[in-house]
Amino acid sequence: MEMAFYFYSACCFLIIFSKASIATDTISPAESLADTMTLVSNDGTFALGFFSPGTSKNRYLGIWYNNIPMQTVVWVANRINPINDSTGLLKIESSGRIVLQVQNTTAVWSTNTTASARNPVLQLLDNGNLVVRDGTDSNPENYLWQSFDYPTDTILPGMKVGVDLRTGINRRFSAWKNGGDPSPGDLTYGVELEGSPEMVLWKGLQKYSRSGLWIGTGFSGAPNSGSSRIFDYEFVWNENEVYYIYFLKNQSVLSRVVLNQTDSARERYTWNPETQTWLQSIVIPTDYCDRYERCGPNGKCDSNNLPLYCQCLTGFVPKWPQRWSSSDYSGGCIHSKPLDCQKGDGFIRIRNVKTPDTTNSWVSTTMNLKECRNECLRNCSCMAYTNFDVTRGGSGCVMWFGDLIDIKHLQSDGQDLYIRVSASETELKKNSKVKLAIILTTVIATFFGFLLVVCYIRRSRRKIKDEVEDKNLSDKENEDMELAVFEFGTIAQATDNFSFCHKLGEGGFGPVYKGTLPNGQEIAVKRLSKSSGQGPTEFKNEVRLIAKLQHRNLVRLLGCCIQGDERMLVYEYMPNRSLDSFIFDQTKRAALTWSKRFQIICGIARGLLYLHQDSRLRIIHRDLKTSNVLLDSEMNPKISDFGLARAFGRDQTEANTNRVVGTYGYMAPEYAIDGQFSVKSDVFSFGILLLEIISGRKNRGFYLADQGSNLIEHAWRLWKEDKPLVLAGDFLVETGDLPELLRCIHISLLCVQQHPEERPSMSSVVVMLVSCNELPSPKQPGFVLYNKPFEADSSSGNDGPSSKNEISLSLLEAR
Repeated sequence: MEMAFYFYSACCFLIIFSKASIATDTISPAESLADTMTLVSNDGTFALGFFSPGTSKNRYLGIWYNNIPMQTVVWVANRINPINDSTGLLKIESSGRIVLQVQNTTAVWSTNTTASARNPVLQLLDNGNLVVRDGTDSNPENYLWQSFDYPTDTILPGMKVGVDLRTGINRRFSAWKNGGDPSPGDLTYGVELEGSPEMVLWKGLQKYSRSGLWIGTGFSGAPNSGSSRIFDYEFVWNENEVYYIYFLKNQSVLSRVVLNQTDSARERYTWNPETQTWLQSIVIPTDYCDRYERCGPNGKCDSNNLPLYCQCLTGFVPKWPQRWSSSDYSGGCIHSKPLDCQKGDGFIRIRNVKTPDTTNSWVSTTMNLKECRNECLRNCSCMAYTNFDVTRGGSGCVMWFGDLIDIKHLQSDGQDLYIRVSASETELKKNSKVKLAIILTTVIATFFGFLLVVCYIRRSRRKIKDEVEDKNLSDKENEDMELAVFEFGTIAQATDNFSFCHKLGEGGFGPVYKGTLPNGQEIAVKRLSKSSGQGPTEFKNEVRLIAKLQHRNLVRLLGCCIQGDERMLVYEYMPNRSLDSFIFDQTKRAALTWSKRFQIICGIARGLLYLHQDSRLRIIHRDLKTSNVLLDSEMNPKISDFGLARAFGRDQTEANTNRVVGTYGYMAPEYAIDGQFSVKSDVFSFGILLLEIISGRKNRGFYLADQGSNLIEHAWRLWKEDKPLVLAGDFLVETGDLPELLRCIHISLLCVQQHPEERPSMSSVVVMLVSCNELPSPKQPGFVLYNKPFEADSSSGNDGPSSKNEISLSLLEAR
């Protein structure tokens, strides 16, 4: 009898143990899910169970990624009614209703489905969708209920964002209140159906950001959002449904879109299996002008024209000029000349814009552009119109009535918008076009006539001049350089004759322009200023050095141009410009999360290591700073501007100069004071750059009112007070990897130590960044404090012999 009891007990234990430990993706009415158990999808990607977010002790039923080390929750059932103990129990009733109970009695959450099933089954699918289906139904996709219809803060591939017009289900997303509370915050995202549909982010009852009208290949606010390397997108708009959805091209990729209760409201993350982290790729709002109604009614916002980002539409003037001039754009703009619908108005086309708010709009899916114009002209209340392609093959017309709200100017690929103006405005524009055409024709004819004369005069001299210039670029030290030489006319045409509109910025050696070659390739042209101080020596130096350097973290030189006094360098174009434009900008800095900043730090370190150790010559940059780090379309860093760089032989490590060149705030003490530079002076500059990336503040000009220190001294004081993370600020501390962040602060202080021999080499820095080995304690930094500012902004000159140099502050030239 006793033996039988032990046998029965052992069988019961095995049954209970098997139910708790064997992964299954379904629950039937005869089963339940307790707090200690999980339901795992068939392929192991997702798990359903109970969890406590952040530091909270409350328990929630949720779905998370099952096969990655960090718990990433994508859906929460009882986000409004948390459980304060571990007695939660999930059941599915025989009717198909899901119930979440506490202490096996009180229901804290349940589904309200009215459909019934003979054999209901609760199943967690491989795509993260929790569904109820009838086990006897031959079609497994006939769901009685699904979690995809009741989302929380995360959009997964295959999940619809929008409205089912047949059932009334509105799949709207809402952010968590904070990391420890998944209850709905005031940030929501969904489809706005009033007028023509578009995607809208809301903060409470106020619109926060819009997508603009769907135009067939994407939304007018993001015209290229319809496809990518990783995703396929769709926007479905018919009599039954209106929704947005995306799919993965590679099913092995993990990707999600999340609403965060921050300024970077809608963010896309993709899992990186190598670094075991989520990489942020898309942030909405993307820039200042993505925020709703920045410029008031009938104004347009241009984020590339900061700080004067607001302008009135053509044919409009500020409603309140005095307020407008003081950057108060709330009144917006009004027509410069009154409309007269009876006598006839006209339309002016505005190119490349995000279309206005569609709340006061009317849509037809059958009209073409001409019909749309005629219909708008007949209706005196119609203020603008455009065409669109909702089905990627059909045609459509949208008309707006009343004020035009929230228009954004795009660099390219935006929508054409036709706005209603006084007939006199359209005549004025036509007349101005005719006058401009006459003027241009006259100027061009005169120019070509002059050019023929000049060409004739210079023809006899050109051969000799070309031979001299060819020799300058083809001497012994450049004999193995393969580089394209561009004609001046080609560069002038590519940059629209060096138009101000194409100007990207201006450095110490001259302006930089964006251009487009005849084959469509985008380029950046550095045009050497005749008064810059960078003469033939510096120019050839930069050409020679960059042409021989091939590394993913160094900017690529495509060619050069030499004609007369003109000297230009042609680089690959970096669409995100320089690093300083992000980390020191109050709006853009949020786009650089800690994980992205860490990738940039590692990329700069690898590029510098290549210069110091792995290139054919040992290169010392001598002007490493945030403005000389460019960012490509994927935010990969590339070191640029080698005008001041020095090349050493493999056995040479340092040198002296009679003329110190570089940028105040980044120079190592031994270089700024004694003119001695080495690979360790570049390491010092890297340390400063690292501090600026972490803190978001400039070393040059940093000042604390009560202590009067620079950024290095501030970081050192915090380190000595055992408060190093204060340097990073709340944004990075709250969202970043704290051990990794702390390690980078430690490395930065090692790099800016007073004595060069105490600083690590770049090979050691690269190892430090990716390893977990213990780091040595940093010693006193070189503060490089000066009593007065430097007058010069750029410098150049020949380096002198290797002897210690006695110089005064007046010789130290910064740029």
